[in-house]
Amino acid sequence: MSSAPKFHAFVITAPGLESLAASELHALGASDAQTVEGGVAFTASRRSLYSANLHLRTASRVVVRAGEFDAKAFHELERRAGKVPWEAFVSPNLGVSLRVTCRKSRLYHSDAVAERVALAIAARVRGARVVDDGGDDAELPNQLVIVRLFHDRCTVSVDSSGALLHRRGYRQAVAKAPLRETLAAAALIASGWRGDAPLIDPMCGSGTIPIEGALIARRIAPGLRRSFGFEQWPDFDRETWTSLVDQASSAILPNAIATIRGSDRDSGAIDASRANAARAGVESDVDFSVRPISGIDLMVEPGWLVSNPPYGVRVGESDRLRNLYAQLGNVARAKCPGGNVTLVSADPGLERQLGLRLRPVLRTSNGGIKVRVVAGTVTAAPSLKVGSGRSARRYPS
Repeated sequence: MSSAPKFHAFVITAPGLESLAASELHALGASDAQTVEGGVAFTASRRSLYSANLHLRTASRVVVRAGEFDAKAFHELERRAGKVPWEAFVSPNLGVSLRVTCRKSRLYHSDAVAERVALAIAARVRGARVVDDGGDDAELPNQLVIVRLFHDRCTVSVDSSGALLHRRGYRQAVAKAPLRETLAAAALIASGWRGDAPLIDPMCGSGTIPIEGALIARRIAPGLRRSFGFEQWPDFDRETWTSLVDQASSAILPNAIATIRGSDRDSGAIDASRANAARAGVESDVDFSVRPISGIDLMVEPGWLVSNPPYGVRVGESDRLRNLYAQLGNVARAKCPGGNVTLVSADPGLERQLGLRLRPVLRTSNGGIKVRVVAGTVTAAPSLKVGSGRSARRYPS
């Protein structure tokens, strides 16, 4: 089957991750990738569309712009939606989930818009049926169609990813406040770590940062262990997909060349980390251990400390965390001399307790909380102690 058709594709990202996704697309050969608010637009062949889903570490979805037209009245919407080539994307044996938003348009009733689009799909694809949209966190075995009306301009996008791309397939066991895989990968990439220097996460939770680090270090495509929505399209090119999977598999390195460690004081979190690493195929690449922050090993060569510490978003919580951050800063200076520190943070006041010079390298959100990724270099290694003055209460490590 030929890969000649071209798609107007759009990579949807979390806010702030657009430039990282664009760099990933450029590395995959998408020379025309252009960042806009909320994602990256690029022209895709079947091969490059499949490849984006397989390889992108920081993207949420990859959609195809199936149609774009003006619609100021329902008869216009019905007629023009009927010209969208639905038969290229919708299989009769699967349901169709419609996600409709209407803003600043004459057609403002989303349910009525969805009804007209559903009729247009059914007219071109015999047996097509519209089902309820379960939202971004649902594992839907349906074809998601996103309809957006803005200033009477209707954009119809067809999802090629299926489940959100952060669902790599390995993280079934989770600890408290899990970090999405896409944000963990973004933090690592933004930190400047490239897989060839030691990496440690001393508060690893369910292990997402060390596992994503191992996937990067071994050049394992994040989508190798999952399926995608485009595999259900009527014109799915299995030969091209098999070729891409074989190529990605052959690029995997036998092991990570640098030491990758994850630790946590919670033994249950470490059990979850080890189980997740095994499912990701990197259990031999990450050394997980139960230990307090102060118990991490001395880095024998400059490396990276990358972590997602507690944010303290509830009232009164940040005060209890001041000592934890002070301890983390002291440990970084004592155990990671000359190294790099990168943290996912929601509180600049807690960041100051570290006593490290950190700069923002990324701004985004995690679980609905506005966060930023801050990074800096460890410049001193004083003796290990915790805080001073009123904030010097010892954190139970």
